[in-house]
Amino acid sequence: MLYVYQLGRRIESIVLPLEMLQQLKPSDFPNQGEYEAWQRRNLKLLEIGLLLHPLLPLDKTDTAPQRLRQIIRGALEKPLETGKNNESMQALRSIVLSLACRTFDGSASETIHWADGFPLNLRIYQMLLEACFDVNDETSVIEEVDEVLELIKKTWVVLGMNQMLHNLCFLWILFNRYVATGEVEGDLLFAANNLLMEVEKDSKSMKDPNYSKILSSTLSAILGWAEKRLLAYHNYFHSDNTELLECVVSVGVLSAKIMVEDISHEYRKKRKEIDVAHERVDMYIRSSLRTAFFQIMEKVKSSKRSSNKNQQNQLPFLSILAQDVSTLAFSEKAIFSPILKRWHPLSAGVAVATLHSCYGNELKQFVSSIGELTPDILQVLRAAEKMEKDLVQIAVENSVDSEDGGKSIIREMPPYEAESVVSNLVKSWIKTRLDRLKEWVDRNLQQEVWDPQANKERFAPSSVEVLRIVDEALEAFFLLPISIHAALLPDLTNGIDRYLQHYISKAKSDCGTRSTFVPSMPALTRCSSRSKVSGVFKKKEKFQKAQSRKSQVGTTNGNGSFGIPQLCCRINTLQHIRTELDVLAKRTIVHLRSSESHVNNIANGMGKAFELSAASCLEGIQQLCEATAYKVIFHDLSHVLWDGLYVGEVSSSRIEPFLQELEHYLEVLSLTVHDRVRTRVITEVMKAAFDGFLLVLLAGGPARAFTLQDYETIAEDFKFLTDLFWSNGDGLPVDLIEKFSTTVKAILPLFHTETDSLIEQFKYMTAESYGSSAKSKLPLPPTSGQWSPTEPNTLLRVLCYRSDETAAKFLKKTYNLPKKL
Repeated sequence: MLYVYQLGRRIESIVLPLEMLQQLKPSDFPNQGEYEAWQRRNLKLLEIGLLLHPLLPLDKTDTAPQRLRQIIRGALEKPLETGKNNESMQALRSIVLSLACRTFDGSASETIHWADGFPLNLRIYQMLLEACFDVNDETSVIEEVDEVLELIKKTWVVLGMNQMLHNLCFLWILFNRYVATGEVEGDLLFAANNLLMEVEKDSKSMKDPNYSKILSSTLSAILGWAEKRLLAYHNYFHSDNTELLECVVSVGVLSAKIMVEDISHEYRKKRKEIDVAHERVDMYIRSSLRTAFFQIMEKVKSSKRSSNKNQQNQLPFLSILAQDVSTLAFSEKAIFSPILKRWHPLSAGVAVATLHSCYGNELKQFVSSIGELTPDILQVLRAAEKMEKDLVQIAVENSVDSEDGGKSIIREMPPYEAESVVSNLVKSWIKTRLDRLKEWVDRNLQQEVWDPQANKERFAPSSVEVLRIVDEALEAFFLLPISIHAALLPDLTNGIDRYLQHYISKAKSDCGTRSTFVPSMPALTRCSSRSKVSGVFKKKEKFQKAQSRKSQVGTTNGNGSFGIPQLCCRINTLQHIRTELDVLAKRTIVHLRSSESHVNNIANGMGKAFELSAASCLEGIQQLCEATAYKVIFHDLSHVLWDGLYVGEVSSSRIEPFLQELEHYLEVLSLTVHDRVRTRVITEVMKAAFDGFLLVLLAGGPARAFTLQDYETIAEDFKFLTDLFWSNGDGLPVDLIEKFSTTVKAILPLFHTETDSLIEQFKYMTAESYGSSAKSKLPLPPTSGQWSPTEPNTLLRVLCYRSDETAAKFLKKTYNLPKKL
């Protein structure tokens, strides 16, 4: 440039390489080789500026370009003679100037266009800008940078440069120097970012296609570099270089924004509504978090593989991963989100939503492969639930000031529903346990023989086994490391309740009821004093029969499972289950209070546990007690009661044989049944005995007939019967005996009531019951089985068994009853 000024000419009016070739001689160089190399470089420069990248396109009809190519080609083979008046030099000057002085409109120009075509001018200008850096320190800008830049700017007119192109070139120089020197001098990148802001302003007003081309090329390179780092920013940035991250994000976002706005009007229209910065940063966050997630996952897997060899770190893989993801999320929130929030207000929310999705995919695969509930599985689900709460909390906090309150981010985080998964797994676990319980119930019931001698408590061994399984199931349930014991406990207790009912139902099934053993009532007949059947059963025969029956007490009768001892065992078993149900319910409440389930009114909530089984036990005990009682009275002792008592002469067939055998049965029952149900069983036997006594008197069949004189004997026999149950104060309470003997005592006086009086009472009671229809003809009152001195059928039956001619005539006349069947 000094050389140009020494010539006294403006720099834009000369072709510098041409002047250099003409002014400098071989003697100005150390040797001929260097001179020739220098000459070739200048000729190449002319070729590039005038032929390869001219500002004005070449005219195909112009021969000058072809002649210049020939000169340059020849000079490359043989050095050109360059003296001032040299013919070859004159020819070169003429051709060069003809090409350099062209204008678009053919007018004269004061500016010689030899180096202002793209991209030569930019390349030359960039080389000039390299002078701003210290040759001894590639990362430092020289102190005189401002003066040098002012000097460089004087070349703008020659190189066709302007402030916008300068900004773009200097941007590239600064950025390229930062990258080329190992990215150690952050000031270079910060300076480039500042220039990029200027370029953004320039790009809005510059419409030159060459500029747009260079701009796109430059920004593509910068954006590619920036996004390589931003799409995985966790690999490049940390808490100590967050300022650099901010700068790189700014560079990347500005580059993308300028490119989108510059590409074309059509493209701009399509992209008009899109916030480029928001979109890009959103992409960077999601990409980097996904990358970081999978890197953590691989690290955890690798750590697990090595720890398995050393028998360390027994936590499940996904549990560790969940902890690490939470740590990553909190780190993201603390370090990167405050910076990225400048471009994306919901940066932390996007980050945790991405992590939530990544972990969710892994969790989904894990859950789909679960076969049964294990501690490891529960640990994973609990870790996932905790991690999810951390992520959601971060998202919520990040969204406080957002327009939609963070709804868009929360929608991206569909709940893992770990609690639901746990719930389903626990329900499956409960089902497995209950299936096992049902299997054990059925198996034990099949093997059960209801032998009271099987253990000292005299209840069924199968009940012990079933209750043991129930207790184990409850114990195992509360050992599950879950927080929803209270919610799922009813599933378990209801199932247990159901299968215990099944056991209870089987324990009392096919054992009969009151009606099973009570004999059917014979048809009504009448009798007279002449119809007594004497000696129907001889005393000796009755005694021998009684002895043979007595020997069977304590053994099985008929079906081996339903003898009196076996029935007692069943009663004891149901009582044992009932007691244990109370214990189980209380133990369950204790477990519930000590579990992780924090619920109020636990005791109230547990009040209904096993209630159906408890009710079934009570019902079963009542049924079995009643069945046992009526079996004893009407089956086992039927030979001395139904077949013997008061058959023939009353005085010769009294109640003593029945009482003797009954007493033995009562002893067996007292020794066999549980203390808590002994009174109930004996009471039921007493009720059955009273029913049997009344049945003999009122429905004993034609073999029985009673006179008024028999009343004293019958009343005395009934007193013997009640005394047996009182047993001198060692038996049932007096008030209990009184309560259930009321009916018998009310009916007995009918047996010493005069026949005529009985007939009048009967007519009156029948009329009361049937009204006017009973005036013309007395209807036959049906048998209700509810004996009462005011009930017509009861009075009728006393008349039927009255050994009295008056009674017989009345029955013959009124109902035409036969004397015998």
